[in-house]
Amino acid sequence: MVQERPVRVERKLSAILAADVAGYSRLMHNDEEGTHAKLAALLADAVNPAIAAHGGRIVKNTGDGFLAEFPSAVEAVRAAVQFQASIKELTLDDVADRQIAFRVGINIGVPHDIFGDGVNIAARLESIAEPGGICISSSAYDHVRGKVGVEFADLGEQNLKNITLPVRAYAVVQDGSSAATQAVRASPLSPPRLSIVVLPFANIGGDPEQEYFVDGVTESLTSDLSRISRSFVIGRHTAFTYKGKAVDLKQIGRELNVRYALQGSVQRGGDRLRVNVQFVDVETGAYLWADRFDKPIADLFDVQDEIVSRLANTLNAEFIAAEARRAQHSLRPDTMDLYFQGMAWLNKGPTPENMTEARGFFERALALDPSNVDALVGTARVAASTGASLLSGDRSTDLAKAERTLIEVLSVAPQHAFAHAVLGLVQMLTKRAEQGIAECERALALDRNLAHAHAFIGLGKMYLGRSAETEGHIHEALRLSPRDTLAHLWMMFVGTAKLRLGADAEALAWCRRGLEINRNHSLAHFQLAAALALLGHLNEARAATQAGLSLDPDFTLRRLRVNRSSDNPIYLAGSQRIYKAMRIAGVPEG
Repeated sequence: MVQERPVRVERKLSAILAADVAGYSRLMHNDEEGTHAKLAALLADAVNPAIAAHGGRIVKNTGDGFLAEFPSAVEAVRAAVQFQASIKELTLDDVADRQIAFRVGINIGVPHDIFGDGVNIAARLESIAEPGGICISSSAYDHVRGKVGVEFADLGEQNLKNITLPVRAYAVVQDGSSAATQAVRASPLSPPRLSIVVLPFANIGGDPEQEYFVDGVTESLTSDLSRISRSFVIGRHTAFTYKGKAVDLKQIGRELNVRYALQGSVQRGGDRLRVNVQFVDVETGAYLWADRFDKPIADLFDVQDEIVSRLANTLNAEFIAAEARRAQHSLRPDTMDLYFQGMAWLNKGPTPENMTEARGFFERALALDPSNVDALVGTARVAASTGASLLSGDRSTDLAKAERTLIEVLSVAPQHAFAHAVLGLVQMLTKRAEQGIAECERALALDRNLAHAHAFIGLGKMYLGRSAETEGHIHEALRLSPRDTLAHLWMMFVGTAKLRLGADAEALAWCRRGLEINRNHSLAHFQLAAALALLGHLNEARAATQAGLSLDPDFTLRRLRVNRSSDNPIYLAGSQRIYKAMRIAGVPEG
């Protein structure tokens, strides 16, 4: 039965601004009537116009201050900077002990919730801000960094009253800031997560005709890595100042305030190119990953695109792995530490234990920051993976939950390519293959290197009864991301498609290839069992069935039949062939 797409949930990123008047009680004690009149005038002439100009609204007045809600942290900070500057100008000639100055705190919060932790943190940040100052949380800082035209000082983790976990805080640096804030300003800020510089690749041999290709790889990598969610990539003009120089990676890390560097070299020999790359933790100098690409020089630009695409996909996974390792040692993990640990568990493969661990970390990340879009996508991926792998007794509920979450994400972040791709997968799994393929094509329009979208399209073609087309899409996914954390899953797609086409020996090869990469996928073991049974290798087939049941003891053929993803007649005929083979291999009937 075709399911209608749920109505889009309108959810906007919300920023909470809390403000109060520094020393309000003293001001009222000295001159109650004058203070009240002056405050009203400042609100009318400076505060309210700035809030309105940036799309905000005051949701609560507190006597000596107010709470305001904005559509984004960027608009909240811009409004605060504007009205703080106006207030400073309007009160410049006031006597010092009669001068009104606001303190401002800004945090990301749940829209329309003026009683939650988002508001509480904003209020506590306001309390540590200087008179006339602005203090924001790290979650707000992640959204505004480099977008609001002001400098921030990293105040480190702050223990705020009635807030369970420490909150990392940042202060807007202004002229006249306190000595403490200036000292923080002078000290190096902590490098942002996923911060990297792509150093100019070396041209081994010095062939001047190859120089443009070498520089092109560096520039394209810088551009493509910038598309990774929450990445912070040093601009190419800065990176190219290191071209041709002997570099100390630790020193570069300190100079540019980044955690990682990518360096490499290009060498031409005859009609082939060799590209070597290294991914380095610049704080420790440790080499986290290295690889080599050997390609024929048919079309330099095609070679460049392939190398850049592969590197961008690989580095995305390496980023996650590196940050997850860091997070394991954090005594006070924040929302992104928890997100990366969730991703590390998700990447281990779809077993009930791995999915439970991943879901737990994503939910803890969202408890700290409900607006963490990546953690929301993580919860959707867990639900989709659980449903796709038939790990629970209620597949339809798992997939419906994944779809609701993804639609919520896309209402907030419509350009989130991976969310589009996973939504496409969910639609394919719920008998809407054509709609799912279109969703994955939208993902590719946003990110041409998104290998997962190519793989999911291959799966969708199988559900449409076009299994012969699946392999081509998987080859494209593997070309872009040959060491992807989901490559084992893509190989199972081809194995299943080959079984439907009667190409059992090829199916066996693809299933084995996938399981060599990751054995934590029960369905892959059952597909392998089917291929072995069809080829007459009954003892091996039964062993593969037992391997699958060790991961998912409740799996049955009935569960597989009831939860089919397509009613296409060609697909259903292929399914009957696979059911028969699995039955021979000893998969329980149920």
